[in-house]
Amino acid sequence: MIVVEGYVRMQHAGDFERVRGAATAQIEASRAEGGCIDYTYAIDVLDPHIMRVLERWDSWETLEAHFKMSHMEPWRAALKDVKFLERSLRAHEVRETRDV
Repeated sequence: MIVVEGYVRMQHAGDFERVRGAATAQIEASRAEGGCIDYTYAIDVLDPHIMRVLERWDSWETLEAHFKMSHMEPWRAALKDVKFLERSLRAHEVRETRDV
């Protein structure tokens, strides 16, 4: 399994509300892709400037295919109006998962 995790820091705390509709469409389309196990964005409870990202994919190939999907274009277009101060997104290959 491939886990993508991280965050983006937006300049303005209300920026996510401006792209919420595009984010909803992006999440729904991504979750419908073959190989997508989970796909979510969340605003940090303690810092509304931070949007957390968590994705789970069944392989590197399905993650790479995701980046080429047509529904990525409207999402990227919506984000052009958002000023990001910081971005940290990483993908990890997970070989074992345990309940904690």
